[in-house]
Amino acid sequence: MRIGIVGYGTGGSLFHLPYIQADPRWQIVGVVTRSAERRALLACEAPGITAYGSLEQLLAAGVDVVVLTTPAHTRRELVLQALAAGVHVVADKPFAPDLATARELRDAARQSGKVLTVYHNRRWDTDLLTLREVIHSGELGQVNRAHMVLDQDDPASLEPGPAGGLLRDLGSHVVDQMISLFGPVAEVDARLDHYETTAGVVDGAFSLGLHHCGGVYSTVSSSKISHSEQRSLCAYGTQGYYSSQMSDVQIDRVRAGERPAQAGTDWGMESPERWGEVRTAQGARRVPCVPGNYAQFYSELYDAFSGAGALPVTVDQALHTVAVLDAARHGARLGVRQRVESEDANHSLG
Repeated sequence: MRIGIVGYGTGGSLFHLPYIQADPRWQIVGVVTRSAERRALLACEAPGITAYGSLEQLLAAGVDVVVLTTPAHTRRELVLQALAAGVHVVADKPFAPDLATARELRDAARQSGKVLTVYHNRRWDTDLLTLREVIHSGELGQVNRAHMVLDQDDPASLEPGPAGGLLRDLGSHVVDQMISLFGPVAEVDARLDHYETTAGVVDGAFSLGLHHCGGVYSTVSSSKISHSEQRSLCAYGTQGYYSSQMSDVQIDRVRAGERPAQAGTDWGMESPERWGEVRTAQGARRVPCVPGNYAQFYSELYDAFSGAGALPVTVDQALHTVAVLDAARHGARLGVRQRVESEDANHSLG
């Protein structure tokens, strides 16, 4: 299948192109970027891939799928344009600024007969995959609570405006991660910390309490304004406790010039000194990490288009994440726990 990327900033260069290239079944038609600097970077990092000046030019070149990784405020217009042109769409998160827009884009995809999926790539982080395996082993017993922290000392990357903010940015990832582990969320309580920028006020930190329909209570928090660099994940069960403090190993390796297509079996592997630990009545043990690989998203996507598997992320799953973020913003304003709207009607999840 023929695929093209719209945008070659941090998203296109670090999070998409290297992982599409890891599956040789994809034919990369080109990348849309107007910046001379980014075009030079593309020519250096991916010689032979054509740079286009607009989505229209990329569509005219002939593609089956477009990946949209431009700033969040451009997302809606580009998704609708691509669907109207009759191509499948991979949208970066947040794929919509609010639940109403998310439903609009889902409905547009259904009407077009094309697939709209969202790049929730952090489902393939090594720390999340390792925790998933620990939970499935039964070693922790019944998991009742989980907690995740993802702090980055990076206030300059905060995008203000009605489609921006940290909750929509990293919040999309950590909420999706907890949903992928523990299922849909019925209610959420939230605290958002706001930050003054030259472009306006934006939420630069948050803490959410997610009340999952299945009974698990998970908390997720993140900050880009407190000069904290932290990544931790833990789970409490009836028979044990698991905790880890792994790093963004895939991102770090791509930034260092490595690529998953050329890497060995150690891609996405955390160094042993950062492996997590399980504690039970039998004592404590280190848990070898499960390797992560964002390329799995694109491999599963190709399989789905070929009729050999399911979509890695469905639009309804992504829509539920947006519904949780909507409820979090509303609840934070009112200072109350907020019910989460369901994905297909104006009813709460039960």
